[in-house]
Amino acid sequence: MRLVERIVTTAAAVLALTPAAAAEVTRGNFGTLPDGRAVPSVTLVNRHGVSATVIAYGATLQALVLPDAKGARADVALGYATLADYLAHPQYFGSTVGRFANRIARGRFSLDGRAYQVPVNNGPNSLHGGTSGFDKVLWDVVEAKDGHVVLRHVSADGEMGYPGQLTVDATYALDETDRLTITYTATTTAATIVNVTNHAYWNLSGEGSANGAMAHVLTIPADTYLPTDAGAIPTGERTSVTGTPFDFRAGHAVGARVRDAGDRQLVFGRGYDHNWIVGDRVTPDLHLTARVDDPASGRGFELWSNQPGVQFYSGNFLDGTTSGKARRIYRAGDAVVLEPQIFPDTPNQPAFGSARLMPGETYRNVIQYRFNSGAAK
Repeated sequence: MRLVERIVTTAAAVLALTPAAAAEVTRGNFGTLPDGRAVPSVTLVNRHGVSATVIAYGATLQALVLPDAKGARADVALGYATLADYLAHPQYFGSTVGRFANRIARGRFSLDGRAYQVPVNNGPNSLHGGTSGFDKVLWDVVEAKDGHVVLRHVSADGEMGYPGQLTVDATYALDETDRLTITYTATTTAATIVNVTNHAYWNLSGEGSANGAMAHVLTIPADTYLPTDAGAIPTGERTSVTGTPFDFRAGHAVGARVRDAGDRQLVFGRGYDHNWIVGDRVTPDLHLTARVDDPASGRGFELWSNQPGVQFYSGNFLDGTTSGKARRIYRAGDAVVLEPQIFPDTPNQPAFGSARLMPGETYRNVIQYRFNSGAAK
C-alpha cells in the first residue's frame, strides 16, 4: 500500500476543494533575516472578519483571527509578533514541517537498498526534517491573489541528508464560508521520502487568553492509535482506543485524562503526542479528521484532510520560557496541535505503507479547517 498519493483528479474532488468565494489579499513585510533577505507576509481576510496571516519564513501561519459567539475577534493561533522571536525561539508555531514531518527512528532509513542518515534533533531521533527543516527556510511567494497565497521551496538533492531535489508548494486559501485550506504538493528529481504537514498551535479562547486549551472538547473519529516507545517512535502496534484515555470518538475535554499516570503512553509523552488512525490510505477526497470546540468562546473547527493519520499533541513541552504575540507566557496545555499526515517512522515500518515519492509523481496533503464562531453571519 502506498501512502504517497498518485494524483487522480475527479470532478467531485475538484468541486470539494474549490473555494466558494475569494478573500481579500494584502501583502506586507514581516522583517529582515540576518543575511539581508526580506521576509514577506500575506494576509487573507474574508467578510466575516476571519483572517489568516502567512509569513514566508517557514511558510508559517503566523496568525488566525476568528470572531467568537458574540462577534469579538481574537487571534487563536500561537506564534510570535516578530521575526527575531521565530529565529531565536523556534517551536514550530504554525510552521510547515518536512521534508519528513514527525519522527524517523535514529534518523536512518533505506531506499532502494541504500542507507541514508538525516540529522537527529529529538533525542536519538530525527524530528520534522532535522536541524534545518522546512520551518527554518525562507520560502518564495510565487502568487498572492484571489483569496490565496502560494509559497515555494526547492530543497536541494542532499539537503538534510534526503535524496532528490524536491520542489514543494504550500498554498493557503481562505474563502467566504470560513474555510482555510492548506495544500502541500511536491515533486522530485529522484526517489525520496516525503511527509509534509502544518504545525499550528490552537487556543480557541485566544492565544493571549488566560484560559488554556485543556477545556477544549476534542473529537477524533478513530478506533485505533499508534502507541510509542519512550522516544515517541511507534512500536508498530495498532491499539484500540476503547477503554483508554485515547478514546475521543464521543468527544471530551482534552484535560480530562491528559495526566492519567495509569497509562504509560501518557507518561512517555508527558501527555498526548501520538498518531490516531483515521484512514487506511491517502485518499483523493477529504474526510473528517478531528473536531475542536471551545465552550468558553463558542469558537470551533472541523479538521478535514486526505491523510490516513493525525498526530495530536497537547502542548506538553510548552515550558514557560517563551511568550507570544500578546506577551503572555506559553505553558504546558496552553494549546493543541493536530497534524494530518502519514504515520510516523513509516520509512522504517513497512506495515505502515510507503512514504516513497518518485519522479513523475506528485505528493499531496490537503488540510482544511472549517471554522465556526457561533456568531450570526
